[in-house]
Amino acid sequence: MRLGSEQLLPVHRLILTGYWGRNRRPHYPPSLNKIEMNTDKTFRLTRDAAPLCFMIPGRGSQRKPLLYWDDERNENRVLRYARNQKSPFEDEQDGNAIVEPVVFEDGFLHVPKTNPVLQEFLHYHPMNGSKYEEVNEERDAGAEVEKINLEVDALVECKNMSIEALEHVSRILLGIDPSRLTTSELRRDMLIYVRRDPETFLRVVNDPDLKLQSKIQRFFDDNLLSYRRNKTEIWFNGPTNKKKLVTIPFGEDPVALATSYLLSDEGLDHLRALDVLISE
Repeated sequence: MRLGSEQLLPVHRLILTGYWGRNRRPHYPPSLNKIEMNTDKTFRLTRDAAPLCFMIPGRGSQRKPLLYWDDERNENRVLRYARNQKSPFEDEQDGNAIVEPVVFEDGFLHVPKTNPVLQEFLHYHPMNGSKYEEVNEERDAGAEVEKINLEVDALVECKNMSIEALEHVSRILLGIDPSRLTTSELRRDMLIYVRRDPETFLRVVNDPDLKLQSKIQRFFDDNLLSYRRNKTEIWFNGPTNKKKLVTIPFGEDPVALATSYLLSDEGLDHLRALDVLISE
């Protein structure tokens, strides 16, 4: 099929078309201005669940122009992938462009060094960084090492924690009453959590307010603090003194809110009373 001076090659397969902004100036990371050539490149879709086929159109349209902002020229330049041209920019192509779509299969697209125009087209494309990215083995390995090191640090920290410290952390992270678990059960559950989310664990254990928040959670566990009205209010629940302390705003963490209140001038007396009750 021919349109003007362009030759359009049909794609006989199931395709999913992407979308890019209309007449927008795309934002690119600084490294996008440097292209390493003379090497094979592999690109992958950024989402985890990749479709069997994903197509990036080889050219834009009047409704959806395919543009790249050229800082040196201070203008938008039209992108168009044509396998028989020496540039991905339409203003550097002749009138016999053979336009074809770019198709990812099973989430990947391998582009040999013998097709530098397609490498450049994918590099400058507005979807680069959002819909797909270039595979960088060194960068990926570094990120994996960092992730593994973080998990190891968290596991070692959890392994060396005292039972009392683990009880504090479990009240916050697991939302449980640790007194109902044996020591082995508590350590097992915490290690499982650490492997799943080491970053949150390390952030919590390094929080200077950890012990206080754990104490507040224990007040709730022992029913010295309680919720009322569908968990919209926090009440002081002493044996003879029951009083509303604070209303919980929508989306607020009740433990953090109770901690903030009990540390205020208004709440310090209640905190002292709770410390006495929990020690009895």
